[in-house]
Amino acid sequence: MSSTDTPAADATAADEYQGAAPSRRIEVLFAGVALAVAAGYLALALQTPLRRAAAAGQIDARFWPTVLGTCAVAVAVLLLVIALTRPAPTREDVERIQPGGVRRVILTLATVGAFIAAWSLSAVVLFGYRVEVFPIAAGLLMAALMLAYGHRRPVSLIIYSVTVTAFVYVVFGMLLRIPL
Repeated sequence: MSSTDTPAADATAADEYQGAAPSRRIEVLFAGVALAVAAGYLALALQTPLRRAAAAGQIDARFWPTVLGTCAVAVAVLLLVIALTRPAPTREDVERIQPGGVRRVILTLATVGAFIAAWSLSAVVLFGYRVEVFPIAAGLLMAALMLAYGHRRPVSLIIYSVTVTAFVYVVFGMLLRIPL
């Protein structure tokens, strides 16, 4: 029996762990942000440009984004109602903020913001050639997020970023003909 298997060691380890404190403010803030993001997503989904209008009874490029946006708004409203009407749930299973966690969140938001800004360019002309921005920006986004969250192997970083970007580009850009 090792020293970590003793009842005293188990009690000490249990005493050292402290989960996050319950907070109604965090619950309401999360639900409000979720509602704002879901409403923004739904508004953008309804403005999706169509290359071809769908015939009556057919699904077009706006259908699934609209369904997802509507469901997200409904869930966010439900979360907000629960956060306002019930006591804050215990958060013993949630760890406190870890070192570097806030930095990763800020880095993620900045990276996604840069991706959206680059993606809005659609295409650029370099040396007389029209270059699509989406595949380059999406690959860089994947690589930057993987680096931010601790992935360091260069070969798998490149392979994963290129594979995911190619999959998204082929499925949405080529097969579904959604303008990227």
